[in-house]
Amino acid sequence: MIRSITKQKSLEEILSLLEGMERVFILGCGTCVTLCRTGGAPEVEDMTKKLRENGRIIMGSMVIPVACDEISHEALEQMRDPLSQSQGILIMTCAFGVQTIGRQVQIPAIPALDTLFIGKERGIGQFEEVCTQCGDCILGETGGICPVTSCHKGLLNGPCGGTKDGKCEIDAQKDCAWTLIYERLKAQGRLDRMRRLQPAKNYQVSPKPGRILIPVEERGE
Repeated sequence: MIRSITKQKSLEEILSLLEGMERVFILGCGTCVTLCRTGGAPEVEDMTKKLRENGRIIMGSMVIPVACDEISHEALEQMRDPLSQSQGILIMTCAFGVQTIGRQVQIPAIPALDTLFIGKERGIGQFEEVCTQCGDCILGETGGICPVTSCHKGLLNGPCGGTKDGKCEIDAQKDCAWTLIYERLKAQGRLDRMRRLQPAKNYQVSPKPGRILIPVEERGE
């Protein structure tokens, strides 16, 4: 399953962000950060202990089912009293969750995590980036394997001269992305795609901040 992959900020940075806030509420999430072990129930409990040791009063805590879902306000409603008495809410979710919760509370929303990338779990505690959401997808040309995220050099035309025995020269434990693309296209009988020159990516395809309106055709009754 695809997830937002996160890592916890240092305690020093978190305390700095909470400066002037004595009474704090802590919120975790039951999806991505639980999988990453950065904001699930055990991590919320551990953070509660650390903040108390550093003089903070924890007014309450909860692990919301899906923090980035707009219906999260229903879960927050259950914590109206402790939230109203808090000076800040420390949010142990991805950046999307922080922004979603931040729109629903009147107190400062403080992120406890850094969001790294959109990725997939490959093993216990092992996560691999699968998409940079560049807005200029070439998966149709590369057998469904993304060279932008799978290749350390992000080569759009490969492999480079450093690959050896199907391994990457930067990380000998990692399969060369372009070797994988070659094998995939060969199995599909589409090796001719390897001969097509991929132009430099247009990273302006998806402007910032990202926003798009997809027209919906009117349907007759």
